[in-house]
Amino acid sequence: MKKKVLAVALSAAMVASLGTAMTVQAEDDLIVVGYAQVGAESDWRTANTESFKSTFTEENGYKLIFDDAQQKQENQIKAIRSFIQQDVDYIVVAPVVETGWETVLEEAKEAGIPVILSDRMMDVSDDSLYECWVGGNFIKEGEDAGKWLADYLEAQGRGDEDINLVTIQGTIGASAQVGRTEGFGNILKEHENWNMLDMQSGEFTQAKGQEVMESFLKSYDDIDVVVCENDNEAFGAIDAIKAAGKTCGPEGDIIVISFDAVKAAFEAMIAGDLNAAFECNPLHGPRVDEIIQKLEAGEEVEKIQYVDEAYFDTSMDLETIMAERAY
Repeated sequence: MKKKVLAVALSAAMVASLGTAMTVQAEDDLIVVGYAQVGAESDWRTANTESFKSTFTEENGYKLIFDDAQQKQENQIKAIRSFIQQDVDYIVVAPVVETGWETVLEEAKEAGIPVILSDRMMDVSDDSLYECWVGGNFIKEGEDAGKWLADYLEAQGRGDEDINLVTIQGTIGASAQVGRTEGFGNILKEHENWNMLDMQSGEFTQAKGQEVMESFLKSYDDIDVVVCENDNEAFGAIDAIKAAGKTCGPEGDIIVISFDAVKAAFEAMIAGDLNAAFECNPLHGPRVDEIIQKLEAGEEVEKIQYVDEAYFDTSMDLETIMAERAY
């Protein structure tokens, strides 16, 4: 799949030593990957970025060109065009939102550069514009959270009780937001006694999650459950709940559930503030490396590739589980 081979002419006039020539050749042998990351809005994203940076190293045969889009689609489009100009071998994108990519993907296709999507999906009319997608099954994550809540309420003897919920959504239009909202909504429909009072975006950040939760608490006197579409929003929601003089967690007034399951979420569960966290595995680097190696060998790859995921709650041995986790 590598498109370019740079001929290095060894001569006394061009290189001072054989060692220099070998260094030039070694650099040319590297597979160049341009990675357009969403930003650094959450602990999950930090772990996701580190997975790529630790995988796509010179020792592993790669040169990584990394770009942080700071949550702006226009920055990612600019980065992709820069990667095309630099004639990289592969482009990896974790898109901020799902729509608005066709033009720049057409440019990458015309340049002969395969595009791999990580974490979030793109909504395009021609799926040949990208090679494949790697990430979590967001709809299943949302459904798993809804099923867990139903079982949890039943175990508490509250299965038939009227339950008031609010949702702090992620960045509107992002695949994780779309899928988790849809998945949880599928289970919500099965429970006539569940009342979704409100849904607002916390933009996947702790500060915005706290702000939204503060607004919910002022607007609604009786909130039983807060669904946070990532851990950082949950941390903000917990701060807002405590500041309002209420309690949360297994022994508290409000059930709080979140998505991602980073180590800080385990700490919040151990502290008794968070009830459950539904995993979204951020370690995409090795899977993308595997895909690129297959493409280099001329092999076909599956279009959709889900990473393995689980869920965790306060009934588990969280300290032991956390000690063995990489994120």
